[in-house]
Amino acid sequence: MNLAPINNLIKKEFLLEFRQKASLGGMLVYVAGTVFVSALCFTGKIHTHEWNALFWIILLFASVTISSKSFLKESKGMGLFNYAYYSPRHFILAKIIFNMALMLVVSLFTLFFYIWFVGGVIQNFPLFFVTLVLSSTGFAGVLSLMSAIASKASNNFALMSILSFPVLMPMIMVSIRLSKQAIDGLNWAVSYDFLLILAALNVLVIMLANLLFPYLWND
Repeated sequence: MNLAPINNLIKKEFLLEFRQKASLGGMLVYVAGTVFVSALCFTGKIHTHEWNALFWIILLFASVTISSKSFLKESKGMGLFNYAYYSPRHFILAKIIFNMALMLVVSLFTLFFYIWFVGGVIQNFPLFFVTLVLSSTGFAGVLSLMSAIASKASNNFALMSILSFPVLMPMIMVSIRLSKQAIDGLNWAVSYDFLLILAALNVLVIMLANLLFPYLWND
């Protein structure tokens, strides 16, 4: 596969994103504000299962907000230009890679402020970090594909959310299980199977995008 068009598309996405600094800045302020308000609600010691649940709720809403812009912001004129100059597989791969990178940055930002304001309860931090990386990239991949589908239905944000939830459920369940094991300080050997599932789901999303998106592209 020729990687030059994918690199060019990723560069274009980064340029467009950082031209609208208010968009990314607003997302980071939203995350920091949500974490801060959450910290105010817990005046005493927070239990580990509450810490875990709240973290994934914040991260899930952040990922939906970020990835929803992937295709919903594309105008008809820009869509026609992309259709004429780019391959559908190059285009969807570039979108997914860009959203994965952006979501990873926001995830690390969220974790930093969450530990700062709410407190740190993670005993096996390397396991939690690997889980966060695989989960955030998986969320971005799924939501990017769902955003592409919703863009064909008059950019319906509600449709994207409805389609995404059933697909995200297995990934969310595995992520919560892994993060709980990391918080409890369990050994890596206990988590290998779940890590493989998360990695496999990431690969599966990319494969499905490659198979399905060309049909959407021609619509």
